[in-house]
Amino acid sequence: METLERIVAEHPFFAGLEEQYIQLLAGCASNVRFEGGKYILREGEEASQFFLIRHGRVALEISAPHRGRLTVETLGEGDILGWSWLIPPYHWRLDARAVDLTRAIALDGTCLRTKCEQNHDLGYELLKRFAHIMERRLEATRFQLLDVYAAHK
Repeated sequence: METLERIVAEHPFFAGLEEQYIQLLAGCASNVRFEGGKYILREGEEASQFFLIRHGRVALEISAPHRGRLTVETLGEGDILGWSWLIPPYHWRLDARAVDLTRAIALDGTCLRTKCEQNHDLGYELLKRFAHIMERRLEATRFQLLDVYAAHK
């Protein structure tokens, strides 16, 4: 039987993370599933968790004037959804929609922030890992914007 601790430990995002931290993370984790077409999070809403995608695909979307909904990036198995739980004011910066049936592990942001305040080494380790996610998402958004503006010329 798969335990949340084992699932968290085997997720690529947490590769090489110390066992003591895996145990702390698993204490904030739960299984979730989203049907295709369902919005998982919406821009402006409170960001209270993040997700380890185990199965399925999730479209990260923004609204663009005169263009409607734009998919910035599509995430899949092994990806992370959500970093806004980490940075005040803890609100989502975009929408995320399950493209098809998606299974994930949800990690409670409030629980994790508390654990990071109690253990700054854990907090620093998570911040380093999330910084890479943020950089990749910003780059994907940049390329999407370049495509949008190139199409208007």
